[in-house]
Amino acid sequence: MRSKLQSIPMKLWLLLLLSAAIRLLLSAWLELSNDEVYYWTYALYPDWSHYDHPPMVGWFIRFFSFSLQWDQEVFIRLASVVCMTFNTYFIYKIGCQLRNEMAGWYAALLYTASVYAFVITGILILPDTPQTLFWILSLWLMIQLLQTEANSLRFRKKMLWLGLSIGLGMLSKYTAVFLWVGLAMYVLLYQRNWLRQPVLYVSVFLSFLIFSPVLFWNITHQFISFSFHGDRINIFESGLRFTSFFQELAGQFLYNNPVNVILIILSLVAIAKKKLVLRSDMRRLIIWTSLPMIGLFLFFSLFRFTLPHWSGPAYSGLLLLAALWLTESQSQKKTSLLFPSSISVSLFLLIAVLAGGIAQIKYGIFPSDKNESYHRISRHDVSLDMYGWKQLEGSFKTIREKHIALGDMDESDAIIGENWFPLAHLDYYVARPLHMQVFGLGPLHKLHKYHWINELRGGLQIGRNYWYITNSRDYKHPAEIYQDWFKEIVPVDTIEIYRAQQPAKRFFVFQLYELQKLPDPF
Repeated sequence: MRSKLQSIPMKLWLLLLLSAAIRLLLSAWLELSNDEVYYWTYALYPDWSHYDHPPMVGWFIRFFSFSLQWDQEVFIRLASVVCMTFNTYFIYKIGCQLRNEMAGWYAALLYTASVYAFVITGILILPDTPQTLFWILSLWLMIQLLQTEANSLRFRKKMLWLGLSIGLGMLSKYTAVFLWVGLAMYVLLYQRNWLRQPVLYVSVFLSFLIFSPVLFWNITHQFISFSFHGDRINIFESGLRFTSFFQELAGQFLYNNPVNVILIILSLVAIAKKKLVLRSDMRRLIIWTSLPMIGLFLFFSLFRFTLPHWSGPAYSGLLLLAALWLTESQSQKKTSLLFPSSISVSLFLLIAVLAGGIAQIKYGIFPSDKNESYHRISRHDVSLDMYGWKQLEGSFKTIREKHIALGDMDESDAIIGENWFPLAHLDYYVARPLHMQVFGLGPLHKLHKYHWINELRGGLQIGRNYWYITNSRDYKHPAEIYQDWFKEIVPVDTIEIYRAQQPAKRFFVFQLYELQKLPDPF
């Protein structure tokens, strides 16, 4: 048994290196998704906050791409590859603190097997990427606080580091505040002696001081970001929606890996039956920083459409309980396996999901409905949001150069659209390499950050001509939107995108002549 424990650190480094190598390769190979390419604009135009989220994801992109000097997909996503590697290491360290190196090893494996951890925060670049880094770091600090004398200098230092970490998490995504909520409930119920420690209040103040630029930005922008998220979870405008609840529940199972979730449930049952050996303070802290967030989003899903990754960080703590349960189960056997069958199945499911997703994106193994109309081909194939944009750039370049030569369009004419997607894709994959500009012309709730990008790029101009590009995934003829905005709307060409030598989707190019009026300011 001891020899196996001694071999774990080397295996951990091999796990970290293999995981990072795979994710780095995929981050370079796959085109950016709708959300990722939109968050690229956060790095392109950094601010203290944004319409949708706090600024940290943009700062991470900017840092790891060297201020966008290297702006290929792999550098846009590099923060995710690095952060997930650190997260896996810290999960291992927490597991070691809770029990031993075997528990840490199991926690690292379970975390690696999570689709949320490996793909959503480990390959894709989203606000969840920095949030999970600071979430797990904060959880690590909380566990250390429980092992430290409350009146000691070390306790005060750890508490201040915790305030810093949670504050940075809140600069990443608003839901990081659940860490303070969970810790507050734990302290009020079980650790009231901490309430006599001034450093606790200083730590909370430090978090909100770090978060204050986001508050200030919202004050100066009519609390637009808070209103946006408030509308997303408003439960008073609709009745019960059991369909969205079961979608959220199924999504949480899939995103966090069904095997992992089953192991978590088994560990919680073992805790209820008092069959899981763990210090009560650590057990309570993990539960209070995990279950309330998961339960709250499940509750919201009874009334509104929610997304399963919103509760993703909370599963990090619960995976530690699953790792402890596995450690105890293995300790009852004559030999403890480095890869128990449940973990092997969990890793296999991750590989299967990853392989299936990549195969669909790159090769379309599930073909589109052949009965779909010409303008709506592949309308339900979400995998195409990450495919075909590089093909589009080359084809549109030819069309653009032709019409510039004809004299009916100018090199300075920009691309226009009414929605942040696919505007951000057109911005990154078409306008950026062709040295064009992209503007948004539509309502604020559709433009999001592009409302402010317009101003930073000089704004729309009366009398100018613009390009408009729509695609069969979300086709909308410009006359439906801009009939009263432009003097003339002319269809120019259709660009067919091929995947595995078959038509996958179509882009439709229009010329919009002479803008007649400007939108009302926000």
